[in-house]
Amino acid sequence: MLTVHHLGVSQSERIVWLCEELGLSYELKVYDRDAVTRLAPPDYKALHPLGAAPVIEDGGVVLAESGAIVDYIIAKYGKGRLVLVPDHPDFAQFLYWFHFANGTLQPATGRNMILGRLDLAADNPVLRAMKGRLDLALGLLETRLGQADYLAGPEVTTADIMAVFTLTTMRYFLPYDLAPYPAILTYLQRIAARPAYQRAMQKGDPGMPLLLT
Repeated sequence: MLTVHHLGVSQSERIVWLCEELGLSYELKVYDRDAVTRLAPPDYKALHPLGAAPVIEDGGVVLAESGAIVDYIIAKYGKGRLVLVPDHPDFAQFLYWFHFANGTLQPATGRNMILGRLDLAADNPVLRAMKGRLDLALGLLETRLGQADYLAGPEVTTADIMAVFTLTTMRYFLPYDLAPYPAILTYLQRIAARPAYQRAMQKGDPGMPLLLT
């Protein structure tokens, strides 16, 4: 059976949500962060040499990296769902936004999170440049979501599953204001109304307030 190892308050929520959208039968193992360090506990770190979330097990396969896991589950269990085929008119959009999540948006937030811990002056050129990169990424998302209900078009895909964590739960680590981005906020309400998303968040992080506004 497919086993999803979910570290609480982490991007492994993507994999729980994916399994719920697909209606898969899977085992969910939830791990709490260390109360002091907020890092993964030793038994989670032992799952994979990088010690990072997410991790899945499927038979003899142990796999990390969100994008790789999403592709693996879709290829093995997806039956064509939540992805677009190459001759679909929105295929290029699907590919772009799928990779935008971890190629642009997540790195931008991660860099700002690290720089924010260094007590740099507000006019520090590196800090200003990295904040500008995040603002640019959010602006690009805002434009896209003013044109389409979901990132690849009218239907939810794995591109959305990859992106939503950085717009929601990641803000526990890097608080930032989405008020200037009404299309993103409307999009998050659309995501929040999905039963599969609701089930995933309740199973993976019960009681955690969802940062959807």
